[in-house]
Amino acid sequence: MTPDLLPLSHAVADLCRQAGAFIRQQVSGFDQSKIVTKGLHDLVSYVDKESEKMLVEGLQKLLPEAGFVTEEGTVANTDASQTEYRWIIDPLDGTTNFIHGLPCFAVSVALARGNEPVLGVVYEVSRDECFRGVQGHGAFLNEQPIRVSQATSMEDTLIATGLPYYKFEHLDAYLRILAEYAQHSRGIRRWGSAATDLAYVACGRFDSYFEFNINAYDVAAGILLVREAGGRVTQWLRDGDPVFNRETLATNGVLHDQMQAVLKQHWKEEYKS
Repeated sequence: MTPDLLPLSHAVADLCRQAGAFIRQQVSGFDQSKIVTKGLHDLVSYVDKESEKMLVEGLQKLLPEAGFVTEEGTVANTDASQTEYRWIIDPLDGTTNFIHGLPCFAVSVALARGNEPVLGVVYEVSRDECFRGVQGHGAFLNEQPIRVSQATSMEDTLIATGLPYYKFEHLDAYLRILAEYAQHSRGIRRWGSAATDLAYVACGRFDSYFEFNINAYDVAAGILLVREAGGRVTQWLRDGDPVFNRETLATNGVLHDQMQAVLKQHWKEEYKS
């Protein structure tokens, strides 16, 4: 049975706002002793886990037949061959920001058919901004339509990225890319939340975003938003799956070839995450 995605997207947005309200309540009294280190520079808190539980419980009621891809393992991750639809969830994208009291962190939920996002919601908690999109129906910020920027030259762009925090063997190549972008743009920002970066590309605040070693749950919802806002999203070097291949390039579309040309100059196909 094909779900009715438009009303479903509004219900998902409500769930994300509820999870965001819980996260917001935890900011002032956050217990630093409950931080868990999953890996180098990779932190998780009870807030991530409780937020994910809330989302999973609500999403299971909305679409019981769907599987899940989650960050914190609240439910077993589901392979695309096992179910037609899967929820892809990051309950708190920007955990490090949250832990350190920095203002950018978001709840990210996508519904994918196979590996293709068809619905996406990113709720940026600090600014109370809810980005919502459905395949074929556009993208919205607090229910107002949004579009990508109109920039046509890299010299007019503000670029978002995420710095690598593990697997540093390709760091030199990444820094060469960063240096070239920095010299030919208005600047580069490292917000600390990939979901927010992509949402900001969708509404034109950023003109492009690139990152490698990135997870599906960080980018799935944002990729849908960018596409529905008129932008383009691919892997770094080719038109491949940018959700599950751990590298994402998102632009307003016009800039895509310019951005990709720099990546092709400095990045090698064998630099896999």
